[in-house]
Amino acid sequence: MKLRTKLTLFNAISKLVIVTLFILLLPNIIENINKSYTDNRLIKQKDKFLQQVRNEGIKNYIEDGQSYGSYLPLKEEFISLEEVQPDYHLDTIKNEQRLVERDTIGYRILSHTFNSGKKSYLLEIGKSTETIGETTGPLQNIAFQILLGMILLTILADQLFSTYILRPLSIIIRTKLIGNKFPKFTVYKEVKTSTLDFQQLDLSIHRMVETIETAFQKEREFISNASHELMTPISILQSKIENMFEQDDIADELKLRLMEMQKILNRLKSITKTLLLISQIENDQFLKEDKITVKELILDVNEEISIRLQDRNISLNIVITDDVELTGVNKFLLFNLLFNLINNAIKYNKPDGDITVTALWVKDSYTISIADTGIGIPNEEMPFIFNRFKKMKQSLSQDSFGLGLPIVKSIASFHRIGITVNSEQGIGSTFTLIFPVKVTGNSSVN
Repeated sequence: MKLRTKLTLFNAISKLVIVTLFILLLPNIIENINKSYTDNRLIKQKDKFLQQVRNEGIKNYIEDGQSYGSYLPLKEEFISLEEVQPDYHLDTIKNEQRLVERDTIGYRILSHTFNSGKKSYLLEIGKSTETIGETTGPLQNIAFQILLGMILLTILADQLFSTYILRPLSIIIRTKLIGNKFPKFTVYKEVKTSTLDFQQLDLSIHRMVETIETAFQKEREFISNASHELMTPISILQSKIENMFEQDDIADELKLRLMEMQKILNRLKSITKTLLLISQIENDQFLKEDKITVKELILDVNEEISIRLQDRNISLNIVITDDVELTGVNKFLLFNLLFNLINNAIKYNKPDGDITVTALWVKDSYTISIADTGIGIPNEEMPFIFNRFKKMKQSLSQDSFGLGLPIVKSIASFHRIGITVNSEQGIGSTFTLIFPVKVTGNSSVN
């Protein structure tokens, strides 16, 4: 999951939690708001009434110990005034039940005692709790809609801001990592960003890439130089050994030793040639200007390797469902690629085994598969089969240098050919080459 998606998801979840808590607390919040609003209104009505009493006198409302009371028609509000004992004091606002014309109604009642003249009076102003609660539902709906709108706006804002703030990171990943073909690197270009962390990341990746490039270059130069330098003394030694064989007075025991030396030199020469080939491939010293059909290529490999097939009594089955022409390739390298794969299939096959080479279209890609009935590859060794000088434990007795599959990998990378491997011990292995093409309606692949 991308960082931007994670940030957006986290923001959305956190806001969802906030909304949930708000919804749970909303009834109490609205109730407290309504209660506070009602209490303030009752206090204002009390102050207004007391001001009128001070201006007009108490006699306009109560006289000779009689009580004063007034209700709205629907009994939603009332005001009452009565005379009380001088030592009676009350100043509260609370919910109470009152019996009004045989109806018991709940009110929010403000009770307040005050003095007028030489007498004490109790003022009560009430508002029906039912009317107070009538605004709770609409207020909750309005508050929820406003909150939901704000949440959606903030999620959108978070998404836009995350996209903006993480854009330099996306550029760094796309251009400095994914966009680079290792070990080939482009000229360093600084990613413009005001975020210090991204600036440091960009610079650190650049320094790391420079180090990797230097290491790759030194390795390539060493392999190339060493291979070239080794070929001359090896050839000289071979020539001298061949000249010694031509001498008439050479002893049989010495001939055996010379033959062993010749065999060792041949192995060394083969390793050197292989390393030189890999170095030349990785340094783009081959052109890709050839054209060849898949059928022609496979038949050429079959002709070259037929003697080895006969020696091991192994059957090679060629199934070319869709023959195509490969263009913009290097015929020599593709020949080596298939030769090494089929050669490995022979080398690690069972006696009287089978090898099947299949060429066909799979969806939009052209594939060539080499399947054998050999010993298979252990799962723990699968990640390392393309490493140089890496030999499987089961193949240590084979006359191999562990360079066949690295050559295959180098040639495939040079042609941008994908490779997949499926293997099961004791059953066999299947190597599939996936050419980077799409169906174009003709028979060419490039």
